[in-house]
Amino acid sequence: MPRRLIINADDYGRSAEISRGIRESHLRGVVTSTTCMMNFPTVEEDIALALEEAPTLGLGVHLVLTGGRPVLPASDLPGLVTANSDFHPLEQFISLLGSIRIDEVKLEWRAQVEKYIRVAGRKPTHLDSHHHSSYFTEPLMRAMLELAGQYGIGIRLATYLGNGDTMAGLPPETVRAAREFAPRLLAEFNPPTPDGFYASFYDELATAEEFLRILDSQQENGVFEIMCHPGYADAGLVAESNYAYQREVELAVLTSGTIKQAIRQRDINLVTFTDL
Repeated sequence: MPRRLIINADDYGRSAEISRGIRESHLRGVVTSTTCMMNFPTVEEDIALALEEAPTLGLGVHLVLTGGRPVLPASDLPGLVTANSDFHPLEQFISLLGSIRIDEVKLEWRAQVEKYIRVAGRKPTHLDSHHHSSYFTEPLMRAMLELAGQYGIGIRLATYLGNGDTMAGLPPETVRAAREFAPRLLAEFNPPTPDGFYASFYDELATAEEFLRILDSQQENGVFEIMCHPGYADAGLVAESNYAYQREVELAVLTSGTIKQAIRQRDINLVTFTDL
């Protein structure tokens, strides 16, 4: 049976230029799926463009707690926002994990999914989370799994690289606990997920060589996901993010003839989360 591969671009809707780059990485390249940040200003227009220009691109929801402002009024989420009504940045969010109110998280995440459904006219293909925040604690992961179950959709298997034990992409502070609770919760909820997840195609390793290494490390059978972050850098992104021009490097790799040919030669079928 041919191997199946989901290539998911995070951060759709983060800016119009990131979204444009993701659409191009699908139309001219190998990206099959993306996840939408429903709390950013351009996301509604960006989703409309995806539905029109790239109807075969899978669209999920990138659950957010660590960037931008919430979908719900900040007054409803006092434990999740700063005095300026923004979500806490990643480092501060991690320091506050012990005091996060999970009821506020559930309200906001549901609002993000419901906003996607209103805009797109359909449920998302799957859920994952910005900075993998849904895997930081057991209550956060349970909240994501409950939400995915209620909508009948899959999730990203962010805690594994396919060998059953290795963590992928989580901050070091969260890894030890996640190693214990993630397998237990996955067994309890049994959500549709890929069999393996690869987070290494990023920053200095966002190269054709690393992508090819990942392709050659896959098992013969199963469905695997590669996370990526293509896009175009605009002035606003450059000013507020340390991952801006690197997105254009990723875009070049993901639309290159080398990668497209390598996937064909290895008899890998490109799929989305709806194929799980």
